[in-house]
Amino acid sequence: MTSIALSLPNANATRKLGNFLGRSLPAGTVLLLEGNLGSGKTTLVQGIGEGLGIVEAIASPTFTLVNEYLEGRIPLYHLDLYRLEPSEVAALYLESYWDELENPLGIVAIEWAERLEQRPSDYLQIRLTGAETSDRQVYLKGIGQPPIRLSELLAMYEPI
Repeated sequence: MTSIALSLPNANATRKLGNFLGRSLPAGTVLLLEGNLGSGKTTLVQGIGEGLGIVEAIASPTFTLVNEYLEGRIPLYHLDLYRLEPSEVAALYLESYWDELENPLGIVAIEWAERLEQRPSDYLQIRLTGAETSDRQVYLKGIGQPPIRLSELLAMYEPI
């Protein structure tokens, strides 16, 4: 398992990393996002949407649970589990977003993934620390066999 840490000095850097991920990640990528309130999870997903060419405004689906954006390079499925208990999450059958049985493969970005008991076998774990008003750190870790290796992915990334 490869693990990489990056410093993100501000929200623009977080968004830029997301934009890069949106342009680079293949269909079938699952991103499990963890971090406190204000750590940049939604900002990162907004950048991913920009990188995918999605023009619709991306907002956190805290109350809708899932927002689907189908007009980009590949679909983006943005999920937010903040309001749910782990037992409630299990009843949602979220596997349908990464097993291609019901939805076309895309990028699945799940905020508050620590509430997800049933995880896919292959994913990128993204943990953000810090807050909007201070430097953030992002830790990326490949679990299983993600569709792209972190070392290959980040070799193409040019930080701010």
